[in-house]
Amino acid sequence: MPEGHTFCLTCGEVKPWSEWHCNATASDGLSTRCKTCRAVEGRAGHLKRQYGMTEAQRDEMVASQKGLCVICLKAPAVHVDHCHKTGRVRGVLCFNCISGLGLLRDDPDVMNRAADYLEGNAWKPTLVAPGVYQLPS
Repeated sequence: MPEGHTFCLTCGEVKPWSEWHCNATASDGLSTRCKTCRAVEGRAGHLKRQYGMTEAQRDEMVASQKGLCVICLKAPAVHVDHCHKTGRVRGVLCFNCISGLGLLRDDPDVMNRAADYLEGNAWKPTLVAPGVYQLPS
């Protein structure tokens, strides 16, 4: 083994120490797996814990969407989207679309009002009582 290198038990490659996380309890002070292998395992574990799905299931979902975000139909689908009430996975979105849903609090009413606004149909409510609004006729 070359000086400044160590063997990864997961991928079977010899890599320089810069490719390893530190582990103060290990005899050599390095993790047992390289950074790349730890990242792959971390992503797979996150999908399983958070959404109850495997990477293969996520990849199958992305393939069924032709690799594109189901909202904008332009950007690559890379972020799993789920309902915060039920936990059910809805699809795989791009960063901008999943962020937009979150910023609009996953509320269909807010999103419909945003769509109306973009179409030039701004909602102009009339206050009829404290906290009670009436739509214009």
